[in-house]
Amino acid sequence: MHIVQVGMEYDVLRENNKIAHENYHLLKEHNIRSIDFMGSIGAGKTALIIKLAEKLRAKGLRVCAIAGDVTGDDDFTRMEVSGLDAVNCNTEHECHLDANIIKKTLSKIDLDKYDILFIENVGNLVCPADFPLGTDYRVVVISTTEGDDMVRKHHDIFTHSDIAILNKIDIASAVDVDPEIIANDYNKLTGGLKNIYKCSVKKDEGINEILAALKL
Repeated sequence: MHIVQVGMEYDVLRENNKIAHENYHLLKEHNIRSIDFMGSIGAGKTALIIKLAEKLRAKGLRVCAIAGDVTGDDDFTRMEVSGLDAVNCNTEHECHLDANIIKKTLSKIDLDKYDILFIENVGNLVCPADFPLGTDYRVVVISTTEGDDMVRKHHDIFTHSDIAILNKIDIASAVDVDPEIIANDYNKLTGGLKNIYKCSVKKDEGINEILAALKL
């Protein structure tokens, strides 16, 4: 007798994808455009979300954000101080957000009040790749301070994202990093089918290009 074993990991991922599909359609029912921002701690995800939200709110769009962290409310507080409507979402022990966590969080938000939803994933370049949340776009944010080998070390998160962003290009020379090395690695990995967008959130450089890429 041939026995096929289906691992628990497969079941977990399949269930996550099912719920992600539900989340996607829920957001579409409310005409919300949604983006999942992934990236390591210190890449500048929070600052980028705040900057994008500021520009969108200036255009009259209604923006909400979910701040995902293992514990604490530091990113959530920064968002609220900036004037951005936000919801804090702690995973407690998990190193990533998953579709079920987002489903529960969405139930606490009046979705009719918003046009755009930003989700800041837990700071991690590994686990979030396998867990889509049901958003329109998955974005990975890295920074020059992390070195020029990030793409070579973390293939999955770059191949599982729609857009890559390289932040802190204004200090690239100070940390002895050549952004072109990162861009070339990304081009090789994606076969030139995707773009990596270089920006400096602090200097407000490259932000409009990111908004255009996200069709915002």
